[in-house]
Amino acid sequence: MKTTSLDNMIDKHIGKVGSSRRDTFENELRMDLIGHAIREARIRRNLTQKELGELVGVQKAQISKLENSLSDARLETILKVFKALNAKIQFRVEL
Repeated sequence: MKTTSLDNMIDKHIGKVGSSRRDTFENELRMDLIGHAIREARIRRNLTQKELGELVGVQKAQISKLENSLSDARLETILKVFKALNAKIQFRVEL
């Protein structure tokens, strides 16, 4: 049996780095990870989606969309959510 790296599998089945298909995949993955982090932090702080929405100034539906990666939320909104959750965030910029 031949083994291959995850990077090679992603290149083969999703596309090479820089391709539009790969960019779309990576953006969706990032949004999914952000949504998961929001949900986990909200639950740890014993908040409902409605309560978090009230802290941020958005509707419960917007929090649900963020948590379920169904929204192309503005960075400003995401930052407000994490601030309301008293969560520390780190950004990594790659050039």
